[in-house]
Amino acid sequence: MYRILKKEFLTPATVLMDIEAPWIAESGHPGQFLIVIPDACGERIPLTICDIDHQLDIVTIVFQIVGDSTRKLADMKQGENLFTIVGPLGRPAEVIKLFEQNPGLRILFVAGGVGTAPVYPQAKWAFRFGLDCDIVMGAKSKDFIFFEDRMRSVCNNLYVVTDDGSYGEKGLVTDKIKQLIESGEHYDCCVAIGPLPMMKFVSLLTKQYGLHTIVSLNSMMVDGTGMCGACRVTVGNEVKFTCVDGPEFDGHLVNFDEAMSRLARPDARKYRIATSDSHHHCNLADAVDSALHGTQTEPVEKQRQHPAEQDPLQRIHNFNEVSFGFTEEQAVAEASRCLNCKRPLCVSQCPVSIHIPEFIAAVKERDFALAGQIIARDSALPAVCGRVCPQETQCEGACILGRKGEPIAIGALERFVADWNREHSHLEQDEEINNETESNQKGNIKKVAIIGSGPSGLTCAGDLAKAGFDVTVFEALHHPGGVLVYGIPEFRLPKQKVVAPEIENLKRLGVKIFTNVIVGKSVTVDDLFEKHGFSAVYIASGAGLPKFMNIPGETLVGVLSANELLTRTNLMHGYDESYATPIVLGHKVAIVGGGNVAMDAARTARRLGCEVTVIYRRGEEDMPARKEEVHHAMQEGIQFCFQTNPVEVLNDGNGNVAGVRLVRMAMGEPDASGRRKFSVIPGSEFDLPLDNLIIALGTSPNPLIKSTTPGLDTESWGGIKTDDGGLTSRRYVYAGGDAVSGAATVILAMGAGRTAAKSIIEHLS
Repeated sequence: MYRILKKEFLTPATVLMDIEAPWIAESGHPGQFLIVIPDACGERIPLTICDIDHQLDIVTIVFQIVGDSTRKLADMKQGENLFTIVGPLGRPAEVIKLFEQNPGLRILFVAGGVGTAPVYPQAKWAFRFGLDCDIVMGAKSKDFIFFEDRMRSVCNNLYVVTDDGSYGEKGLVTDKIKQLIESGEHYDCCVAIGPLPMMKFVSLLTKQYGLHTIVSLNSMMVDGTGMCGACRVTVGNEVKFTCVDGPEFDGHLVNFDEAMSRLARPDARKYRIATSDSHHHCNLADAVDSALHGTQTEPVEKQRQHPAEQDPLQRIHNFNEVSFGFTEEQAVAEASRCLNCKRPLCVSQCPVSIHIPEFIAAVKERDFALAGQIIARDSALPAVCGRVCPQETQCEGACILGRKGEPIAIGALERFVADWNREHSHLEQDEEINNETESNQKGNIKKVAIIGSGPSGLTCAGDLAKAGFDVTVFEALHHPGGVLVYGIPEFRLPKQKVVAPEIENLKRLGVKIFTNVIVGKSVTVDDLFEKHGFSAVYIASGAGLPKFMNIPGETLVGVLSANELLTRTNLMHGYDESYATPIVLGHKVAIVGGGNVAMDAARTARRLGCEVTVIYRRGEEDMPARKEEVHHAMQEGIQFCFQTNPVEVLNDGNGNVAGVRLVRMAMGEPDASGRRKFSVIPGSEFDLPLDNLIIALGTSPNPLIKSTTPGLDTESWGGIKTDDGGLTSRRYVYAGGDAVSGAATVILAMGAGRTAAKSIIEHLS
């Protein structure tokens, strides 16, 4: 599983290994480290990642032979397999965060001895993103210099110094740093990695010049001091654990003397990583214990597969889809984990009742076309659902594997099947669709009107068309798709790649779609019956009316709804300079809300170049947004202000937003709904300077259809009343989706569309 693909001695005591490690290659970052266990009886050896080849799934490590464990590792041969690797662990390099704050960052990298290896991936990353950087490499003598050509290829200037002058300039790295700074070179930060004494004296020197310095205490780990028992270090006035809080810290705050004294102890190399029976339970203990006891040595296909994603620092500058989706091999491996339960709970928890075990079994056998046919029986929008449905609370939440581990990645498999069929077998699908539709249309040509082309309307239209009805969809906007087009960002749901083909599939079923028709204005529900001869009408107009907070200052210029931001961006392509629709946002933007729409708005604003803060009145664990979306938002540098609530939007004196006044909230016990109550903490007000405030507190149904359809009963908050089959108070008028429930999920809207279609078929047949 972890095969050594290459082994090379860089110096007599320094070894490079390329290791086949798909999981780590997929998610590792510069600055992180691994725990390598050479064999079943081997010690856990913490090593910093030297390089990653994401395409070939290769991770490179470089280590120094300092004891029995590293000697045993060095003795392994190319082609042999390591017992296991745990990782990536630790935090990514600090320069990644600094780059986000200052894209014009100028960096001085300082590499001492074997510290050259962990410096290289950081310098390589900086070079790829166009940062201006110089590198100072130091070693005792020429014999200990390695990676010179690699380093030279990723920096502006490379300076090599040796203690004895046998290569490059004679002197210490501190001598060269002092020379560079005093000659007028300016750097925004210094990254120093190497032996502890070197990092100490570099930090003392840079502190004199006010140069922010980052050090990596991976040298403690490389020297065999362990990940926990001896990984403690004092930083400022706090004790930090290198394995959890690092490995990088502010060099001006690290107590190097304490760290070096720990390393100088005779038994220092006897320290092991903390496991569950140690006095200190390291956060990494569970991962290490599972590796030692065999959990991580299971075949890859027994572990949940995770599709590759765009790097956060790259994707915040584009609107391309974040997830790349499963490869065929990943899909088959994931499908092989399915237990094929006799009573599949996943099916009962799917709002459209997809035959999940059946399609997964087909994926396992690589019959992706059959898998697509199975899904198509119940879902008109599989490529959409596979991307945006909250599977973790529905089908995957019911998966029995999730009770003791990770559930089957049902959503990712559904996406894979839909994408594969779109790319490979659409002609076969067309033939099957036409045959099915022609068979059902014999003797059944009643007309049904669908109001709205969102997920509920499209699902209902698809089921009715398959049953042979003459279906027409009326859409108010100039593109069909409803919330799929205007509400969900491109980076989560590509419009031309995914939504447009799904709509084309419906058109091939015979569904007619008319855009720019506003029912209630262009035509009324009664007109559809009386003037256009429809036998039934399904109202799936969604919930597009944004809610506001009704606090002082909410009408100031610079306050807008999430709906407006998302529509300008998604439907109107306002982020693209070739389109005319403007998006005017300042530098500092805050989003109020904790749902999926709030995450979409926040991540969109981030891609528009804004510094974004999410304001939410409850805690992180209370957020209704999908955990995946919150995780992605945090990866992208979005800040969260939990347990706070706006009470006033501040005026700059000219009618524009200057900031927002917030109060802190105290959380109480859960109420009848299961959500925790909250209350304002007296005297907790504080102001947050802003350029824009975006409200993402939900939406309600547009009252237009209600006001123009006599006899249509609605709830006090605007939702249309229906029975369990979707029938309203008006005969042959049905409704479903957000127009009935209020803002909900795509899959619930689809489920309502299927239910209504079934009722319409029964009533009109």
